[in-house]
Amino acid sequence: MLYAIISTDIENSMLLRQQARPMHLERLQALKSEGRLILAGPHPAVDSDDPGEAGFSGSLVIAEFNSQDAAQAWADDDPYVEAGVYANVTVKPFKKVLP
Repeated sequence: MLYAIISTDIENSMLLRQQARPMHLERLQALKSEGRLILAGPHPAVDSDDPGEAGFSGSLVIAEFNSQDAAQAWADDDPYVEAGVYANVTVKPFKKVLP
């Protein structure tokens, strides 16, 4: 089943994001290689593809997992969690309807 992992950043998270980003992307690439990643990306803090110093306000990952517990465990092990980037992370089932 698909799950949405919705994360909200702490204030001024950019430096922490930059430090943990390579490990964060490595995990996402692994999901992609396994054919389980539907989409992933950050939420710009301002209405721009390149938010510059404004940074990001959070992230969204939609991927396939065997259970919500498995999705939660994957989210809990994210390098951004360990680095303190996220203030909170919500994991919930997702049903893709379109496209």
